[in-house]
Amino acid sequence: MTIIGIDPGLSGGICSISGDKITAIKMPDTTTDIALHLMNLKELSGHRIKIYIEGVHAMPAQGVRSVWTFGQNYGELRGIMTALQIPFETVYPQTWMKAYGTPKKEKKERKLWLKAKAQELFPMVKVTNYNADALLIMEYGRRHYNGKSK
Repeated sequence: MTIIGIDPGLSGGICSISGDKITAIKMPDTTTDIALHLMNLKELSGHRIKIYIEGVHAMPAQGVRSVWTFGQNYGELRGIMTALQIPFETVYPQTWMKAYGTPKKEKKERKLWLKAKAQELFPMVKVTNYNADALLIMEYGRRHYNGKSK
């Protein structure tokens, strides 16, 4: 089974785990590149695949343009997954972050904590600001799929 975690932001990423093999990439620049990457992962998994994608919502401090872009990326990803017939589940930040005991901190400090947590869990992966959340979403998904979390 291949489990994929997706952080749909422009500075997000797509990470997958299948057995001991982990891939972690920055979010591709185009919809076509995203579709090709997910299609490739589906083929490599023998069609045994599940995606956990971070749910999105508007935040009060975000500008209209960034909210629109984030929502558009999320919608495109859902469309790609539906078209490719890849099962997916939406998981909201509060849910997956709570699973790791993420402390309530300012955004910058929280991001550093999450990046350190991802590096701790995946010392063999070069964790970046682009893939840290996607790695943690992927691991949340793996635990959830295997019945080890709520």
